[in-house]
Amino acid sequence: MTVATRTRDEEFTDFVREARATLMRSAVLIAGSRTAGEDLVQEALVRAYVRWGSIEPATAVAYIRRIMVNLATDQFRRRKHEPVAMDLDGDRAWAEAPASARDIGAVDDRADIVGRLRVLNARERAIVVLRYYFDLSEIQAAEEMGVSVGTIKSTCSRALAKMRAAPGYATPGGHHG
Repeated sequence: MTVATRTRDEEFTDFVREARATLMRSAVLIAGSRTAGEDLVQEALVRAYVRWGSIEPATAVAYIRRIMVNLATDQFRRRKHEPVAMDLDGDRAWAEAPASARDIGAVDDRADIVGRLRVLNARERAIVVLRYYFDLSEIQAAEEMGVSVGTIKSTCSRALAKMRAAPGYATPGGHHG
């Protein structure tokens, strides 16, 4: 093993150690289950490792998140728009979430949000997660998804309407939809 390869390996290993929780949160929400999320992270990291020397460290998480979104979108296309059941094992993914995402509410709110994400297909879920969980702008989400801003807007609108139409939806005033 050469010194350059060893340094590259060490850098990649350090990155994975630091970014693992963030990548897993993203993957679980995008893929719909912990198991599928683990597979998604694994595949994305394999693809990122091949290009590791050309990936900017400051944008590595976004780069890998984009790989995960692309992989999930490819899987979605193969399944012909079927909703994917979400299975978030335990509270770990939520507990490790960014403060802005955790502030959404208490345990009941979290369960409600996760339940609502279940009605979305993989592409809709990825866009909603990027826009509202990671608080990306429409432009940033479009760049990560490799689609137009208009696609982000229309998909978000449809996805949020689906989530609102799900049984038991409560409006901010406490009225159920």
